[in-house]
Amino acid sequence: MRFEINKDKLLYHLIIAQKALSNKTPNPALQGIKLDVKKDHLVMTTSNSDISINITLDDASLKVEEEGSVLIPGKYFIEIVRKLDGQNVSMSHIDDNLLRIEADHSDITLNMLELDDYPNLVFKQKDDYVKINVRTLKTIIRQSAFATSTIENRPILTGVNFKIDGNRLTSVATDSYRLAQKTIELDDEYDPMQVIIPGKSLEELMKILENNQDNVEIHFDQSRVLFKYNNVLFLSRLLEGNYPETGKLIPQEFPVKIKFNKESLLTSIERASLLSSKDGHNAIVKLELRQDDTVEISSNSPEIGRVLEEVYPVDEVVGSPIKIAFSSKYISEALKVFASSEVIISFTGEIRPFVITGEYDPDMIQLILPVKTD
Repeated sequence: MRFEINKDKLLYHLIIAQKALSNKTPNPALQGIKLDVKKDHLVMTTSNSDISINITLDDASLKVEEEGSVLIPGKYFIEIVRKLDGQNVSMSHIDDNLLRIEADHSDITLNMLELDDYPNLVFKQKDDYVKINVRTLKTIIRQSAFATSTIENRPILTGVNFKIDGNRLTSVATDSYRLAQKTIELDDEYDPMQVIIPGKSLEELMKILENNQDNVEIHFDQSRVLFKYNNVLFLSRLLEGNYPETGKLIPQEFPVKIKFNKESLLTSIERASLLSSKDGHNAIVKLELRQDDTVEISSNSPEIGRVLEEVYPVDEVVGSPIKIAFSSKYISEALKVFASSEVIISFTGEIRPFVITGEYDPDMIQLILPVKTD
């Protein structure tokens, strides 16, 4: 195997492939990047068992002298390419287990991994796939995946439930203390289906997707889902099991509604959370709607001090005074995914879930369970 390619073009795609590199695995081969060099293109593959990435690189700078396949230690290979000088880099397979890397004044040899130990990965594309705009897909992931559970005792809650019905795709994520739901309209009609995609997989996918007008193809299988984006194939396992029925959790009637400027509310909550826990992480903050329609955001820590913030609603308040306590982390994360400059918080009671919506975030609901306090 011997080829030459533009260094920057190679590094750009290596950084994408790196998302699926495994650092801790019983199989050392998964710490490697598999390179398949063909006559007019090269294919790089990485996998960490949960996700796998396959990239086809067909660039004008690619000059192949000899075809072949190798498995290169990913961490060292990427760092070597990153620090090379010169415009182009050439690589050749020498002896049995050595890769020679040449660029400008550099001549480096790198021990390779055993190619036969690498798993046989199949990136199967189907004829019937779902097509979605890349920006829309990024929005769905950003506005829902953060609400998945990080605790493995209920694995199903570590995933985002994707439900397709006709031309509507609804994503739902919950860790049982909060819920994020987003619905979008697709360009085409599809048969009803439902899958659960690990939240971590979607977060890694979002790092690859760019902000352009391209489309992403989503190929669903029994136990896996394949995202095709330009020359990148991103494969993720699916979670097995039945996702909880969350529709009944969302209240339909709200006695109290308050519209806020999102940034004013967010900064008040963040300031209030500073003193209510050791690191301000997941602090408990209280909200009180007073008789004069002023909203009081407060927190108290006997060992440290007390914070009191006044926030003024941007519209007439609906309903009577209410007091409620909640996790500052949950409400802050929910507010940050809104594109709207103003949000409406709708309350059903002091110990019942409340809902956050925004005018410019159609078909999105953020639901949070309050915290009981003395």
